[in-house]
Amino acid sequence: MTKQAGVAIIGQTGDLAPADKRVYATRDITATVDNISLITASILSKKLAAGLESLVMDVKVGSGAFMPTYEASEELAKSIVAVANGAGTKTTAILTDMNQVLASSAGNAVEVREAVQFLTGEYRNPRLYEVTMALCSEMLVLAKLAENTEQAEAKLNEVLDNGKAAECFGKMVKGLGGPADFVEHYDNYLEKADIIKPVYADNEGIVSAMDTRAIGMAVVGMGGGRRVATDTIDYAVGFDQFIRLGEQACANKPLAVIHARNEAQWQVAANALKAAITIGEQAYIETPCVYRQIRAEDLA
Repeated sequence: MTKQAGVAIIGQTGDLAPADKRVYATRDITATVDNISLITASILSKKLAAGLESLVMDVKVGSGAFMPTYEASEELAKSIVAVANGAGTKTTAILTDMNQVLASSAGNAVEVREAVQFLTGEYRNPRLYEVTMALCSEMLVLAKLAENTEQAEAKLNEVLDNGKAAECFGKMVKGLGGPADFVEHYDNYLEKADIIKPVYADNEGIVSAMDTRAIGMAVVGMGGGRRVATDTIDYAVGFDQFIRLGEQACANKPLAVIHARNEAQWQVAANALKAAITIGEQAYIETPCVYRQIRAEDLA
């Protein structure tokens, strides 16, 4: 299927790095979940087992990142690059910002909807575009499919604009058992929440900070993610049309639109979102979407 579609999005299975699940359980009971070396081993076990020739890792920085500080994220990125290249897989790690929601949505169906809209050109969030270009152009250069970043970005924009990227995605969905016309008619297939309405800040002001992890946990609280492995996921719930850092929250500009199953769930999500977003009077100091690339030669 991957050869036919050109792409596949998959999760870990019992046949792909099965020891990783056992190692992680051991880390959990030995208080070594945060150990950089063991995190590196866990991340790369699946990638290396798949037999990749080239790999680009997106390592997040900020309130929604796995690692607590920029320095810790950088240390993890350097560890991944060193180990993966040492194992024979050409690898670059890119440090990208997670101090706010990456695109415009958070949830399952809402994110898939935005992904399809990005591929078809219906809507492309600028932050998502910048991070996607950075990751994909680095992959093309690593794989020697482009001579440099500029040429890579030109090729990427070409397949976005001529529809080939969306076509590949559609082939993948069909190959993985989904509908053949998903890209063309995604709204016919994606679950929709019963209540879809905006939430506004209690006071007007400039959005100066966002606790992205808290926003993610708010989605989990709505049923959009699992707290334990046996939890059932509600694909319809979540947020979209997020306000950005530096924008003015006011009566005409909501913090986001909440997709909920009922009014009570909407209210809980609204309270969580308002608590996760800081509104102030000071101008927001912008941080980059992409901080830096870490390549094998940077470690020499």
